[in-house]
Amino acid sequence: MKKGRLGRFLAVAGPGLVVMLADTDAGSVITAAQSGAAWGYRLLWLQLLLIPVLYVVQELTVRLGTVTGQGHAHLISRHFGKFWAWFSVSTLLVCCLGALLTELAGLAGVGALLGLSAPLTMVLVVGALLAMAYSQAYLTVERIAMAIGAFELVFLVVVVLARPDPATLIAQATDIPFHDHKYLYLIAANIGAVIMPWMVFFQQSAVIEKKLTPDDLPAARMDTILGAVLTQVIMAAVLVATGATLGQSGQSGDLDTVARIAEAITPFLGEFGGKLLFGLGMTGAALVAAIVVTLTAARTLGEMLGVKCSLDDQPRDAPWFYGAYTAALIVCGLVVASGVNLVSLSVGVQVMNALLLPFVLGFLYLLARRLPAPFRLRGAHAVVCAGIIALASLFGVYSGVAGLFE
Repeated sequence: MKKGRLGRFLAVAGPGLVVMLADTDAGSVITAAQSGAAWGYRLLWLQLLLIPVLYVVQELTVRLGTVTGQGHAHLISRHFGKFWAWFSVSTLLVCCLGALLTELAGLAGVGALLGLSAPLTMVLVVGALLAMAYSQAYLTVERIAMAIGAFELVFLVVVVLARPDPATLIAQATDIPFHDHKYLYLIAANIGAVIMPWMVFFQQSAVIEKKLTPDDLPAARMDTILGAVLTQVIMAAVLVATGATLGQSGQSGDLDTVARIAEAITPFLGEFGGKLLFGLGMTGAALVAAIVVTLTAARTLGEMLGVKCSLDDQPRDAPWFYGAYTAALIVCGLVVASGVNLVSLSVGVQVMNALLLPFVLGFLYLLARRLPAPFRLRGAHAVVCAGIIALASLFGVYSGVAGLFE
C-alpha cells in the first residue's frame, strides 16, 4: 500500500473495525464456545466462510452511507414510507436493548470472576460509558472502542495455551455431519450470531458521522474486509480453544455464560489461561458491543425524530440523543444489577434478531439497487448478494425459531 493510500486508509478506517469487533460480542463468543465444545473443529469451516458473507452485507451499508449521506432509517422512510421505517426502528430498538442487557450481563459475569458484585460492576461500566460519550467527540470514541475491542485478541493466546493437535484439527475440520439436525442448528446459530441487524444501522450512521464520501469508498471497503477477517479469526480462536479442550474430552456441558466457559476450560488451561484470559477477552467483546448497540439505538431514534444525533454535538444541543443513550444504559444496568434471570429474555432477543434479519437485509438490498448508476448494485454482484442475503435470512430465522424449542 503506497504512502498516499495508507494515509487515506488510516483517515477513513474505524467504522468497519468497530462494528466487526462489536459483532464478536458476548453472545457470539458463547456460540463459538458451544460449537467447539459440542463438535470439536467441525464448524471451523463456517467461521472462515462467513468472512465474505459479512463483507458483502456490510459493504452495502458503506456504499449507502458514503453515496447518500443519509442514515438507514431515513432511507427506508424516504423510499418505502414511514410505516416500514418505524417498524424497522421499533424492532431494532428492542433488539438493541436486549443486546445491551446481554453485554452488561456478560460484564457482570467477568466482574464475578474478579470478585466484584453485579451492582458495583454496573456502576463502574455504566459510569465509564456515560463519561466517554459526554466528554468525547466521535473520532475519540471510535478510537476508544477499537482499543477496548483489541482485548479480544487475547483469545489467540488462549488457542496457543490450548495446544490443538494439527492432525485432529484437519481431520475434524473436514468431517462435516450435515445429516445431524443439532449440527445444522449450530450452523444457523453461528450465522445468526455473526450477522446482526444493528450492525447495518450502526456502520451506515458511523460512515456519515465520519463524513466519508464516495471518494473514500475503496479505503472504507478495506476497513470493512479487515474487520470481517479479524472478527472471524477471533470467533475461530474461541472455537478452536474449546474444541481442543472440551471438544476432545466430551465435556460440552451448558456453556451459556462467560463464567461457565472459564470454569470449564480452567482444568485444561490453568487458572491464568482459563479465567483471566477469557475474562479479558470477554470484557473487550462485551464493552465494544455495549458502546455500539447503545449508540445505534440513540442515533436511529434521533434520526427518525429529526433531531441532532451525533457525538460531535454537545449534550445541550442534542438532548434526545444523549437522553436516549443515558436512559438505555441506566435502565439496563439496573436490570442486570438486580440479579434478575435473563435467560428467557436472551432467547426472546435472539428470536427478534432472527425475525428482523430478513426485513433489514431485504431493505438493504433494495436500497442498494436504487443508488445512482455508478454505485448501484447490479449484474452478477446483485445476484450473488441476493443469494447470500436469502441464505443468511433463512438460517437466521431457523436459528431463532428453533432456539425456542431447545
